[in-house]
Amino acid sequence: MTSVLNRDSILAHGLDWTRMGAAPGIAGSRRAEQTGCFLARDEFEAGWFVRMNNTGGAVDVWGVRGVEATSLVEAPEGYLYFPGVIHQVGLRLLRRDLSPGDVWTP
Repeated sequence: MTSVLNRDSILAHGLDWTRMGAAPGIAGSRRAEQTGCFLARDEFEAGWFVRMNNTGGAVDVWGVRGVEATSLVEAPEGYLYFPGVIHQVGLRLLRRDLSPGDVWTP
């Protein structure tokens, strides 16, 4: 998930941590915490990130295809990220405009 302010960039360029800047990260950070894109492992974790939303506005939830689980890296906090760009052809917008505190239901 990511701020709705990033939607146009994601549609044009995919999930690219180097393009962060239109909005803070899901945890409120102003710069990338890792050199890659964090991914939720399942619907439960996705829901946790939606509820934790600290972007200052609504978020979109994106589905990702074509990323092998073996290519994910575990950050020190225990969350998984893909160390690269996830191109737009592998993305699908699952839910849009979820407000802070909304419940994620796949």
